[in-house]
Amino acid sequence: MEWRVGLEGYEVMAVHGFYDYEHQAAQPFIFTVWATLEQRSSIEELNETLNYADLQLAIDHVMLECERPIRLMEEMAKNVIDIVAKHICVKEISVRIEKPQAPLPHPGGLPVIEAIWQRT
Repeated sequence: MEWRVGLEGYEVMAVHGFYDYEHQAAQPFIFTVWATLEQRSSIEELNETLNYADLQLAIDHVMLECERPIRLMEEMAKNVIDIVAKHICVKEISVRIEKPQAPLPHPGGLPVIEAIWQRT
């Protein structure tokens, strides 16, 4: 059986972005993270799985505890993946980040990136 653990729609207010002016005031970043676990017929203990709280803590660490603003969402996703991938039971991770207040030439659309990682 395949198991997936996720955290959807987790909003973090943070001062990140490509442009320097984006570092002046917090803006929302919305994360959806899914982790596919190594094959197991059953999971009965928390230490046999990935706690979804660990997903939230990984995002908080990357977004709220960094020393400098992160310019690209791709780097944010990679940093979250680097933390979650330390859990040996995880074989695949998907990180989607939405930036609803990103600067765009005109109104409309939802800027989003998605990164997918697989253990090799």
